[in-house]
Amino acid sequence: MARTAVPGRLGDRLRWRIAEVTGRRVESATAVTLTLDLPGWPGHLAGQHVDVRLTAEDGYSTQRSYSTASAPNGQSLDLTVQRTPGGEVSRYLVDELVPGDQLELRGPVGGWFVWRQQQTEPVLLVAGGSGLVPLMCMVRAREAAGSRAPFRLLYAARTPSDLLYRSELRQGAPGLDTTYLYSREAPKDSPRPPGRIAPEDLVRGGWPPDFEPTCYVCGPTAFVEKTAAYLVLLGHAPERVRTERFGDSGG
Repeated sequence: MARTAVPGRLGDRLRWRIAEVTGRRVESATAVTLTLDLPGWPGHLAGQHVDVRLTAEDGYSTQRSYSTASAPNGQSLDLTVQRTPGGEVSRYLVDELVPGDQLELRGPVGGWFVWRQQQTEPVLLVAGGSGLVPLMCMVRAREAAGSRAPFRLLYAARTPSDLLYRSELRQGAPGLDTTYLYSREAPKDSPRPPGRIAPEDLVRGGWPPDFEPTCYVCGPTAFVEKTAAYLVLLGHAPERVRTERFGDSGG
């Protein structure tokens, strides 16, 4: 069976490019979305990530991986970055980077944790914290492609103030159902008390296994492992559960 190609030749994806920051939008007290201009960008698939490299004047260099947040759109790319405790790269990107600044970037990377517009099956997105970023890219790519594939999103955050893309999610998109889960503090009108994700949350906000949805789970490692195990326990086929995780450092 022919496989859908990942945008860009391997050499292009491995090459470091200079990206210029053209926009900066605050998402929460600890997160911003950076819009980058990337001449010659080969394009990306929803769910892929890129490597960002920073180099100091003394030659010290470090890099981190960040998921793409925007639907494929020519040479423009959005990255949503959340500041993490002790995170030297995330702190710089969130607190110091402004329009006109430049950074090095390469990618896109990844071919498994992606959504393609040819997919027509129901989709379940389960996000923990900033794990929403690649899933939001899928939501936006679906809308941009005019896809009618039904999407359901379960978004787990610590408190309402930690939510990303609040206005956009509140406005909603055709065919997208969103359920919010809070682990520490919930709004007064929330139908669910604060607490960690549980199997019943996936039953209420997800798809029945016999609908054969593709499930994408992204967030901290413990959250992803627990959620994936719950999905399989509920009867979802393991091969239809795709996961992306990050450690406590947010790397």
